[in-house]
Amino acid sequence: MEEDISAAVDRGEAVTAMGPLFVPESSPRRGTLNDLAIDLASRSAGFRRSLPRGVLDALAGLVRAMNCYYSNLIEGHDTHPVDIERALHGDYSADPSKRDLQLEAKAHIAVQQWIDEGNARGRGAATATLCDIHRRFYELLPDDLLWVEDPDTQERARVIPGQLRRRDVKVGRHISISPGSVPRFLAQFERVYSGLGKGDAIVAAAAAHHRLLWIHPFLDGNGRVTRLMSHAMLLDLLDTGGVWSVSRGLARNVAAYKMHLAECDLPRRNDLDGRGNLSEEALTAFTRFFLEVCIDQVAFMESLVQPDRLRARIMLWAEEETRLDTLPAKAGNVLESVLYRGELPRSEISTLLGVTPRHARRIVSSLVEKGVLVSDGPRDPLRLAFPAALAGRWMPGLFPERTI
Repeated sequence: MEEDISAAVDRGEAVTAMGPLFVPESSPRRGTLNDLAIDLASRSAGFRRSLPRGVLDALAGLVRAMNCYYSNLIEGHDTHPVDIERALHGDYSADPSKRDLQLEAKAHIAVQQWIDEGNARGRGAATATLCDIHRRFYELLPDDLLWVEDPDTQERARVIPGQLRRRDVKVGRHISISPGSVPRFLAQFERVYSGLGKGDAIVAAAAAHHRLLWIHPFLDGNGRVTRLMSHAMLLDLLDTGGVWSVSRGLARNVAAYKMHLAECDLPRRNDLDGRGNLSEEALTAFTRFFLEVCIDQVAFMESLVQPDRLRARIMLWAEEETRLDTLPAKAGNVLESVLYRGELPRSEISTLLGVTPRHARRIVSSLVEKGVLVSDGPRDPLRLAFPAALAGRWMPGLFPERTI
């Protein structure tokens, strides 16, 4: 620790080194980006408004697992949402390495839920928020995942939750700013990205994504913190409800994603490439890619949750389970009612189904055991849930089927 503290020198780099911080209005390329931002805002708002409250909450829970899965995949960690869901219920693998990855996934979901509950609203770009995200995540990790190794020297260093890096780092060909200058650059980052109007902020979300990675504020976990920051920004700017994830789109286009990030590290090419230190052309290309990925993910989720199609898939599953005698008759009627009403008081179920209260309780118990209904307590209304184990049936294509 003493070596790290003494090494946290500030070599005086000017904060303009990370400019431009967004594609300016004067750019001939900005009009296309504005059109994409308007399209994204319209599609995201329309999708959210189309969902009943009960479906909105249930879908947000599943998307957290999906977002975690794809964000981990970008980091090279493949933990399937079914195993993530098991970890959320305290069911861990006997294999220590798989258990560690389950704990990692559980930590990611806990942080995203904290964000989804509004704790980063209006301050997604704040240094305090970024450090809080990092701290909350790393505090939940097992010790084996708190160490990083220098690929050149093989020196191991422990990651301190929430602490800005105190060492020089190199990521690919990019040599990041001196560790002592990180607070200055983050202060500029916060000033710029927290002071934009909504339209400008949507366009600038992609630039913020790259520029935070360019600063590389932490010893480890920068990619994860950046994707969570982007989630927080989009949640705030677009009122997404947490029902779609940019991480899925980035992971499914990971080669293009990493190529764009690397190109955004490059200096300005010529006098036609903006007026900042870094390439405006590359930043424009990444901004367009980022916004198009977001639009694609909204469209994908909207296609999955079209009311008639979702109802048909859920009812078909319920009918098959009833024929297999793993669900009692009329269980599908309860699901259908919850699907459209958002939540269903337990006291109404026996009347709804035309059965005795005891029979109604048996039907509810079977649906709760399947993980498709949840409630806050034994007397509270029932809500729909989207268990990861059924995502292949209810939400096909959301993430890959398990192969083992």
